[in-house]
Amino acid sequence: MSNHEKALDNALRAVAQGYAVAPTTINKTPAIPSPHDKGHSCKGECGQPGHGVYDATTNAADVRRLFGLAPKAVGYLIACRGRLVGLDIDVKNGVNGFETLAQLARKHGFEIPQMTTTVFTPSGGAHVWMTVPEGVTVPNSVGRLGEALDTRGTGGYLVGPGSTGRAGEYTFHPKIGYVDPQPVPERLLALMLPPPPVVRPQRRSTPTPDAAGRALTGLVNVVLNSTQGGRNAALYWAASKAWVHVADGHVAAGDVEAELIGAAMQVGLGEAEARRTVASAGRGVGVSA
Repeated sequence: MSNHEKALDNALRAVAQGYAVAPTTINKTPAIPSPHDKGHSCKGECGQPGHGVYDATTNAADVRRLFGLAPKAVGYLIACRGRLVGLDIDVKNGVNGFETLAQLARKHGFEIPQMTTTVFTPSGGAHVWMTVPEGVTVPNSVGRLGEALDTRGTGGYLVGPGSTGRAGEYTFHPKIGYVDPQPVPERLLALMLPPPPVVRPQRRSTPTPDAAGRALTGLVNVVLNSTQGGRNAALYWAASKAWVHVADGHVAAGDVEAELIGAAMQVGLGEAEARRTVASAGRGVGVSA
C-alpha cells in the first residue's frame, strides 16, 4: 500500500469516527492548491476545493474526491471544529515541550487526562486531543502557553494518525490507540482562552449644543435608511462625521458607538463588523475609540 493509499484509508477511518478531514502533503500542509489569487478571503464559499482546513469534510465520498485531486497527498488533516481542540507538544531546538507542560501543570494545578487520544509526532512530540464545553471557542496559539506548547483550536487542524511527514509517520499512542477525547482541565482551558478585553473608560463630554445631538440623530437615520450592499459604507460615512463631533467635545464617544452600532445592527450588520467599522472611521479622522 502506498503512502497515499494509507493516508486515504486512515482518513476514511477518521471520518467514520465523526471527524472532518482533508488531504495534506509531506510538509503537513493542505495538498490542494487554492483556486484564488493570493490574499483572497474565501473560506470555501465558492464551492471549489483548495481552501485548506475549510475543505475538511465528514462525507466519505467527498474525501475520496479530494484525495483524487491530490495524488501526492501522503497525509490528512483533522479539522478542529465543534468541541475538538489539540495541545501540540513539540520537542525541538533544545526545548522539551513535555517539561514545559509539566511545569505549567504544577504551577496552575491541573492534570492532563491520561486516557485521551494522543498522537505521537515523528520529532518526538505529541498531539493531545481534548474537548471543550459546547459553545466555547478556543483560538489557535503558538507558544502562548509556554515554549514548545501550541494550541490547535477553531480554524486550526491536527495531523491525522497514519499520515507521513518528512521526518516520519504520525502514530497513535501504542498503549491507548484511539479513545474518545476527554475534556480539557478547567484551569488549562482558562489559559487557552484569550484574556478578556480591556474596558477603557469612555470619554464623556457635557452634551451642550442641541445641534450636535440633532446631528447625531441625523447620522443614525442615514444608517437606518441605508440599503443592502451600502450599509457598511453608510455606517463608515456616518461614523466619520460623528467622530468629528466627538473630537470637538460636543458628543460623547460612548453615545456615538452605542447609537451607530445599534442602528447598524437594526439594518442587519453584525455587531463585530459594526464595531470594526465605527472604530476604523474614528482612526480615519484621528480619533481613537
